[in-house]
Amino acid sequence: MLTVFLTVTLCAVISTTLSYEIDYDNTVWPNFKPPYCGDNIKLMNVSDNAEINQIRLSFTENPREMYIMWVTNGVNHINEVKYGPSKDSLNYTAFSFSDQHDFANDYNSGYIHKALLINLVPGVTHYYQITSNDKTSDVIEFIVPPGPGDKAPINIFHTGDVGAFGTSVMVTKNMMDRMKEEDFHATFVCGDLSYANKLSNKKPPSGWANQRIWDTYGAMIEPIAKKMGYMATPGNHELDVPDSSNENMTSYMRRFTFPGNGRYYGFPLGMVYFVAVSTDESVDPSSTQGRWLETRLAYANENRNQWPWLVVFQHRPIYSSNLNHGNWTGKNGWDTPDWEYPEKNGWPAAFEKLILKYDVDLVLSGHVHHYERSYPVKNRNEMVNSYNEEDFRAPIHITCGHGGQKLYKYVWDTKKHG
Repeated sequence: MLTVFLTVTLCAVISTTLSYEIDYDNTVWPNFKPPYCGDNIKLMNVSDNAEINQIRLSFTENPREMYIMWVTNGVNHINEVKYGPSKDSLNYTAFSFSDQHDFANDYNSGYIHKALLINLVPGVTHYYQITSNDKTSDVIEFIVPPGPGDKAPINIFHTGDVGAFGTSVMVTKNMMDRMKEEDFHATFVCGDLSYANKLSNKKPPSGWANQRIWDTYGAMIEPIAKKMGYMATPGNHELDVPDSSNENMTSYMRRFTFPGNGRYYGFPLGMVYFVAVSTDESVDPSSTQGRWLETRLAYANENRNQWPWLVVFQHRPIYSSNLNHGNWTGKNGWDTPDWEYPEKNGWPAAFEKLILKYDVDLVLSGHVHHYERSYPVKNRNEMVNSYNEEDFRAPIHITCGHGGQKLYKYVWDTKKHG
């Protein structure tokens, strides 16, 4: 019997350097009044941080490879990663290429380094050490997930809507504690990562995204992301400021490296094939994403001998009991006086047609700030009250949208929320 453990944790962590620290055990934060998340934590300033920071791993489409990223406030001629399956013999070397960018004339990202680890052995613990900007990191341990056809279970975190609030730190601490008890292979963040746009729907200058929140978020997640693949899909708070000089997913694309175009992509993880979808883009048959999605689901479905499980992860759920946020139809319901939010075609009809056609097993979502899990469901109202009904094939939908953002008080909520 194949068993795939999908550990769902209401999520939120920060690397400790000489110039920036977070107290993960703190439970008292400015204006924190449950279920509300309070203010952002103290923001990190990259230019003042001489240490290697914001380390994170991510998967490629090849189970023997992983991307690694980190940030420094300077650069020299040695920017590399030594790694291998033995802590005492880091015999492989990956060299990075570096990039930096300015934002709104008053922010510089520092140097964002990216490197590719190759020749990894699936299912085996590996170690790595970064040398960059005249600094050397600790030797860091991570587990390469099982390869295709390996029946070993995988263990993942599923979260979304994280931010860099006091509650985000508390949830991250919970994840860190879980990691002490059992091994995890990956974290899936279903959109709305940093909330760097500060919930602003305004055009510049008042709507400028705060890039220091992105850095703070990157530091916060480091204890998680440096030890496993940290995979994400864009949410509306990565996309919902259309002006290209504002957020508009620019920071998301610069700060994370994922397969494909980074917005929608697929990759294997043990006995599971994962497909990321962008819910703020059209998915109808005439759209680029719609055509790509059918091709990718067909490919995964044809290779069930390698990946018996097929999982889609995205930001907005198409099944939710929240009256305000749930059941994504491609139409934005917010009052946005400064700009018009264009409709996204194919939600939910074309999307659901594809996930039913190719027998998707599970859909992971965020966006709604609570936890909810469905029975197998399709066509809006066809459902069985069992997870073991072999004659009824439909995906299970799981929403986990409180990785740090304020928790909705009620499931059936008719009020407007941020």
